[in-house]
Amino acid sequence: HVQLVESGGGSVQAGGSLRLSCVHSAFTYDRYCMAWFRRTSGEEREAIASIDSDGPIRHANFMKGRFTISGDNAKNTVYLQMNSLKSEDTALYYCPTRHHRPPYGGSWYLHPQRYRFLEVWGQGTQVTVS
Repeated sequence: HVQLVESGGGSVQAGGSLRLSCVHSAFTYDRYCMAWFRRTSGEEREAIASIDSDGPIRHANFMKGRFTISGDNAKNTVYLQMNSLKSEDTALYYCPTRHHRPPYGGSWYLHPQRYRFLEVWGQGTQVTVS
């Protein structure tokens, strides 16, 4: 049973930075992808970035270089470095995964509505920017 635990959220002033972490339990297969999404209201998720187990990374265009995804396979951890935070970044942040030999790279799941194909979601970590 795969588990994800996001952490690192909190309250920060506009212009500040936060580093989110996502620790996952060991996966059965070596090939997987992970992503960061956020939800401001309702049920829709906004894609932020993805990272594949073999390295490829993709960031959503809207971030304009403010957010950076990275991973440490040895620690089973994925990070999201967020700089120059704005009030509109206030949201609940998730790091879902597709870990059963995903048929596509992580960037595929960043397209609208495709987040539904990501298998496991954690509880999220709240980020509030004022």
